[in-house]
Amino acid sequence: MAKRIRYEKVTVTDFASEGKCIYKSETDGVIFIEGNVAPGDVVDLEVFRKKKNFQEASVVHTHHYSDKRAEPYCDHFQTCGGCKWQHIRYSEQLQFKEQQVRDHMIRIGKIKDANVLSIVPSGKKLFYRNKLEFTFSNARWLTNEEISSDNVYTRNALGFHVPKRFDKVFTVEKCHLQPDPSNAIRNGLHQWAEGRGLEYYNIRDNKGMLRNLIIRTANTGEVMVIVQFAEERDELIEEVMTFLQDRFPEITSLNYIINQKGNDSYQDQQVVHFSGAKAIRETMEALTFLVGPKSFYQTNSDQAYQLYQIAREYAGLSGSELVYDLYTGTGTIANFIAKNAKQVIGVEYIEEAVADARINADLNAISNTIFFAGDMKQLLTGDFLEANGYPEVIITDPPRAGMDPAVVETILNAGPQRIVYVSCNTATQARDILLLSGQYRVEKIQPVDMFPNTHHVESVALLTKI
Repeated sequence: MAKRIRYEKVTVTDFASEGKCIYKSETDGVIFIEGNVAPGDVVDLEVFRKKKNFQEASVVHTHHYSDKRAEPYCDHFQTCGGCKWQHIRYSEQLQFKEQQVRDHMIRIGKIKDANVLSIVPSGKKLFYRNKLEFTFSNARWLTNEEISSDNVYTRNALGFHVPKRFDKVFTVEKCHLQPDPSNAIRNGLHQWAEGRGLEYYNIRDNKGMLRNLIIRTANTGEVMVIVQFAEERDELIEEVMTFLQDRFPEITSLNYIINQKGNDSYQDQQVVHFSGAKAIRETMEALTFLVGPKSFYQTNSDQAYQLYQIAREYAGLSGSELVYDLYTGTGTIANFIAKNAKQVIGVEYIEEAVADARINADLNAISNTIFFAGDMKQLLTGDFLEANGYPEVIITDPPRAGMDPAVVETILNAGPQRIVYVSCNTATQARDILLLSGQYRVEKIQPVDMFPNTHHVESVALLTKI
């Protein structure tokens, strides 16, 4: 067996994409480093993968810790795949995220003088998410200490998947991402279910009663819980749901799903409403948004408000404009800006999301929004523009993959005066901006930190017609 390559007492150079760091070797080029590491650390590295243009390595020993570090706050830090940057000072996180946006615009978008503004920080560093999903498993991840011990441990778990192990779950004692009563509900259900002897799910053989737990918490204080069961056993389902209803009266919407597929996705599954309201309410300015079990809503409510305010400002609306809101989802942006526009047309692929958008428009007595459901590249055509009007402003908030080339082409044909591009992936945002650059120039780009203690960053770009 070939001896692995090692680098001793090297200084970690910088952050890299996907939450990794890098060491730039003068002789061997870029080496990507995974795990608990920060720029400025002095470490020994061991290479576990060698490619043509780069290597990947892990830290085997740390000689000196960087001053960019912070003390991790979570007991699950070394096991969990979330909050990977909690060991990095928040000011350093923000600097890297802002620089990442700038680098993508220069390198991918070919914008020489990218006007990237100072990133908008998150007011909350902890407990900022309004939705989390937890997995039941009868094959709990065991630590090295547990494996080497003679003790017998329970193998049931309710928590998150171990990174890169789809079949292993570790039990979460306390998650710092979602506010109360999230931890209490999860821990209470886990303790009760184990005591009751209920079967936890095994993803390899697709068996077991309890499968998945989804908790949504709104800024109104309302709480939604959805339990996924892998078996249709009415009496046990009734017992589980009644326990949650009685033990946690703060749950305002209680639902369940019987999912017998090979994965936990539930957009194509029937949701059974058990008790309480069928939706919870989020508020933003004077608006109320109903969030159902399948609804998409930005998972950081406070920062979503910051994001939408920026989008509205960049749209520069006077009240006379026709606005297209592409990838509108549940119509949050469309309804948020409607009072400032003549009419807003939202286009979205998922029909259930469009139904939510219409409900939220009616709920807020908004009469100047229209929503269409369909595949964006097939629906948004020249005929669509002729039938519904050519927009003065287009707001687009695509998924991480960015916009389809056919959608970019239709936008160019539509020729709006301004394009507001909201993105959760600045690499594909920069790629699309380059495709638009023949007719549009970028005025400014505003990064927004939606997910503290992770490498993710959102940005809003304003493009004006040349």
